[in-house]
Amino acid sequence: MFRSVSSRRTLCKAALGVAALVALGVAQADVLADVQKRGVIRVAIPQDFPPFGSLGTDLKLQGYDIDMANLVGKELGVKVEMVPVTSTNRIPFLTTDKADIVISSLGKNAERAKVIDFTIAYAPFPKSVYGAKDMVIKTPADLANKTIGVTRGSTEDLALTKVAPPSATIKRYEDNNATAQSYLTGQVQLVTLGNIVANAVNERTKLRQLDAKFAVEDTPCYIGVGKGEAAMVKKLNDIIAKAKADGRLNEMSMRWMKLKLPADLT
Repeated sequence: MFRSVSSRRTLCKAALGVAALVALGVAQADVLADVQKRGVIRVAIPQDFPPFGSLGTDLKLQGYDIDMANLVGKELGVKVEMVPVTSTNRIPFLTTDKADIVISSLGKNAERAKVIDFTIAYAPFPKSVYGAKDMVIKTPADLANKTIGVTRGSTEDLALTKVAPPSATIKRYEDNNATAQSYLTGQVQLVTLGNIVANAVNERTKLRQLDAKFAVEDTPCYIGVGKGEAAMVKKLNDIIAKAKADGRLNEMSMRWMKLKLPADLT
């Protein structure tokens, strides 16, 4: 059947419009709906980073982030599939669909916000420079000509890099355990760690006790969510707010971090 040029153009535009809508639908896939339909949420968690996540004596995962993952699963009414990650691959696991959300002591910064979204904070996490008790380090200037260990790609890595003088040597390690070990084994003079992590290290060993020198930042922990997943962010924010209000988050903070949940945590 003969159609005019203008009619064919109209049909082409309509077809392109449909294709665009289909593409948009794919781009706006609803992870929350997928999780609820599947009945399982895949949560990226730490397994070697106490007190957030580690293997207990019974070889089962335990810690603040493990409890948080289970809390989310309970509130969503779905099973939780724990996906162990490191500091460096936790965001790639989210962006490549190997996990639905990240609960792994994740701090928020501008670079990360370009590729993922964040909930409100669920845990406090101050971070400081640590070293031997007899080493006098009070300000960033005192790091001159010192060797400092830090976990690669972490928020404390970024903070330390900004304040360290040019003569300081920064050695980067793949996870917090390796960073702590670099100090305990004498590879570095100082380390920059989360205060909670340093306390846990001091509890495990009396070798070269970590003494806090000065804080480089105070970065709360957030749940990482795929970019544009507004429904998931809203649902998780509601869950976090509820757990704050009913005291469950404070109980978790007291259990794992030995400190009260800050009232101004956002």
